[in-house]
Amino acid sequence: MTVAPHGSWKSPITSDLIVSRTVGLSSPAVDGKDIYWLEARPSEGGRNVLVRLSSAGRREDLTPQPFNVRTRVHEYGGGAFAVDGGEVQFCNFADQRIYRVTPGAQPLAITPDLPIRYADGIFDRARKRTIWVTEDHSAGGEAVNSIGSVPASGGPPSVLVSGNDFYACPRMSPDGAQLAWLTWNHPNMPWDGCELWVGSFDGSGRLKGERKVAGGIKESIFQPEWSPAGQLHFVSDRSGWWNLYRLDGSKAVPLAARPAEFGVPYWVFGLRTYAFMEDGRIAAAYQERGGTRLGLVDTNGKLKPVKTAFSEIGGVRTSGRTVVVTAASETELASVVAIEVDTGAATVHARSGVVDLDKAFFSIPTPIEFPTAGRATAHAFYYEPRNPGYTAPPGELPPLIVMSHGGPTGATSPSLNLRKQFWTSRGFAVLDVNYRGSAGYGREYRHALDLQWGIADVEDCSNGAAHLAKTGRVDGDRMVITGGSAGGYTTLASLTFKKVFAAGASHYGVSDLEALATETHKFESRYLDGLIGPYPARKDTYDERSPIHHVAQLSRPVIFFQGLEDKVVPPNQAEMMVDALRKKSVPVAYITFEGEQHGFRKAENIKRSLDAELYFYGRILGFEPADSIEPVKIENMA
Repeated sequence: MTVAPHGSWKSPITSDLIVSRTVGLSSPAVDGKDIYWLEARPSEGGRNVLVRLSSAGRREDLTPQPFNVRTRVHEYGGGAFAVDGGEVQFCNFADQRIYRVTPGAQPLAITPDLPIRYADGIFDRARKRTIWVTEDHSAGGEAVNSIGSVPASGGPPSVLVSGNDFYACPRMSPDGAQLAWLTWNHPNMPWDGCELWVGSFDGSGRLKGERKVAGGIKESIFQPEWSPAGQLHFVSDRSGWWNLYRLDGSKAVPLAARPAEFGVPYWVFGLRTYAFMEDGRIAAAYQERGGTRLGLVDTNGKLKPVKTAFSEIGGVRTSGRTVVVTAASETELASVVAIEVDTGAATVHARSGVVDLDKAFFSIPTPIEFPTAGRATAHAFYYEPRNPGYTAPPGELPPLIVMSHGGPTGATSPSLNLRKQFWTSRGFAVLDVNYRGSAGYGREYRHALDLQWGIADVEDCSNGAAHLAKTGRVDGDRMVITGGSAGGYTTLASLTFKKVFAAGASHYGVSDLEALATETHKFESRYLDGLIGPYPARKDTYDERSPIHHVAQLSRPVIFFQGLEDKVVPPNQAEMMVDALRKKSVPVAYITFEGEQHGFRKAENIKRSLDAELYFYGRILGFEPADSIEPVKIENMA
């Protein structure tokens, strides 16, 4: 083995490998015996391509260049296509119109060119139309959300349900007589509280008799779904955990009740954690003790686990006696997989990447719990440095990268992620933190961040790092923190208000909470009411927790990465911090990407951000990367 300092190890897990050999997989769907999914391809500028695998085993792209299957409803999108009986409709990113896919022809637009966005569509065959969540931007000011129908022959949407701030999950009963949907109002987010409603169609296709059947301002409902027998099911956190329920008349009957999460935060449309088998059983993915499991819920509500090799499972659909999902493990990248529920046998239909690497390069995460402020316990996954060709000089402890996920009501998982292995295979340790407020640990943990954003998350990331340094696993003088979006805010706040980290990287992170509250899009425009307090009544708290107002306390080097078309966290958030650090003579780097929004999708930009962050840490922490990297301009660097 070669003896070399941590950080300088040569690794086959390069930025070129990551962007050229991997794609993003999402949104599996089943139509008869055909399977569909989306592929996000960095090599095609981040374009989302709709792929179909026919029952005969033929795989084909359904959406040619330049079409990009992506909706901007809520800005985060999801639920961008619908399929039924071989007919496909999708929302195109460039113009947000709905297109119909006709085999052998270019997609055909069926909605007019209006400032209206569409998501979460379903087919209403009896009435020759599709039903979508719509977001109308035509009036200026805050967009108007509703549920609307689009005629099969084409035309503008007709409103079916309106009046509230947000809608999601239109679901039609098997007989076509009823529609269920979710709705909520400011300042709630759907994981705080939302309502499940049901209405019946009249002879003209309008809804009547609308009534609330579950949910409220302090009860979160997830994924309403009708069984083949016509019974409405849903997930609710009324017990403190997102568990399954069946509606019997007006009574919600719990199914498979347990301290586990059968739901996830509705950051994007189209999320599905359960589906009905042909024999009436429910195939469900649920989070328990840091990983995701697959189970079968019988008609009596009893859960039987299905043994699989996967630690992350999502997008649950069913076909016959199989479950079609996206799935990943600690050593396998995400795939579209069909799992035979009675045996656990898995057939891979698509891989996010075919990476011919010795698994000895993969660092296997260890779930850890550690004490944090207020006698609380926080959660994380710890990755040790791992490279079979290298070892560090005697007595040298590894530098640590603390990763702070976005959301902040999101979560990280233990499944294989080459961007994490990019670091561990070069000699870094990684702590991927599920700080208080993260999903997957019940409602109480999820709401432990209420009014505490910028405090609890910062404490947990800092205390997690300190815990590893105290136990002798990492070098306490060479710990850095990185994060994107809300994780970028946690990164900047940790660097500003704590003295634990030597440097950090902010990927499209928030620096000014007041600017976020006043400039962001509708979906998150009142999000901070619950995380910090109502604005402008608590402007003092917003200023108190905004790194931009406390630059005097920030003396740690930072590298910023920013998409110039970001509408969620506009570029001025990063620019204010960069200017302030320049004036303070603190080492700072700022890298911008034309054409990128909230998150980077183009191969060249993903590559540049990975390489630049490594280069930056090398200069700050004092090691020479083995990679050949285009230098980064670091201002105020001696």
